[in-house]
Amino acid sequence: MAAVEEVVRARREPANLPSPSRFAGHATRSTVAMVLAGGRGSRLHQLTDWRAKPSVAFGGKFRIIDFTLSNLLNSGIRRIDICTQYRAHSLLRHIQRGWNFLDSRFDEFVEVLPAQQRTNGDWYQGTADAVYQNVDILRRQDPKVVLVCGGDNVYKMDYRVMIEEHLERGAKLTVACVQAPASECSSYGVIRADEHGRITAFQEKPAVPFTVPGRPDRIFASMGVYVFDAAYLYEQLMADAAMSHSTHDFGKDVIPRLVKDGAAAIFAHDFSNSCVNMTNGEAYWRDVGTVDAFYEANMDLTHVLPELNLY
Repeated sequence: MAAVEEVVRARREPANLPSPSRFAGHATRSTVAMVLAGGRGSRLHQLTDWRAKPSVAFGGKFRIIDFTLSNLLNSGIRRIDICTQYRAHSLLRHIQRGWNFLDSRFDEFVEVLPAQQRTNGDWYQGTADAVYQNVDILRRQDPKVVLVCGGDNVYKMDYRVMIEEHLERGAKLTVACVQAPASECSSYGVIRADEHGRITAFQEKPAVPFTVPGRPDRIFASMGVYVFDAAYLYEQLMADAAMSHSTHDFGKDVIPRLVKDGAAAIFAHDFSNSCVNMTNGEAYWRDVGTVDAFYEANMDLTHVLPELNLY
């Protein structure tokens, strides 16, 4: 029941950001979240040899995916699909035991979507393909907005702020980004945006990245959290599926192509505007993709005033 405890606790915590408007509440009710939780986490292989990365234990009693699921529920998003693939038994058991309390009578659900080769004979080939292979299910759920996010990062975020910003701008796609050291650019997608927040360039794991204006040691890194206009998402998934040269990944293929095309309104969302309970003025987000990063994030919890406060 650790996941449930975290949800209840998070509801009591005061957020250090403005209360979302009624407009945002209506928007989240018309949102479906697609959580991508099928990753192997090869750089974390000592811990993922027998389970998917989102199912790895964190902080003594949580699983990594609990952060994403807690963020969703506390943001008012109660229609959640979870795409699973690699060694999913531990993850499925955790979701069934800890996240089975939503009421389907009110069209609330946490639904697991294992790879089923629904559209062809292949398993999920990339992040975009995982959504594409379940697009018929997504259409039946009839969202106006689709939030796509990973289940393998450690952070606390109010997605309502990002969704409201997305709708106010009339965006087709909004990409959440966080400042990170430029020395780590080879691990992330790197964003360049204009003064209005519109993305003008997107580099996937570059050797020489775009840096934050006035801060050559910092980059805007993609968090792997995307808000799509639903109809636009379906259109782009179909287009990507027809491209034989594509690896069918949002970060490697879909988003760079859309930004380069320049036809649609694609914006960046600054995570510092939606991060919950920042302690030192810095938005806390950790990839925990390596054993060292995973260890350091766990040790962050031991500080007297932890950057990530779960207490």
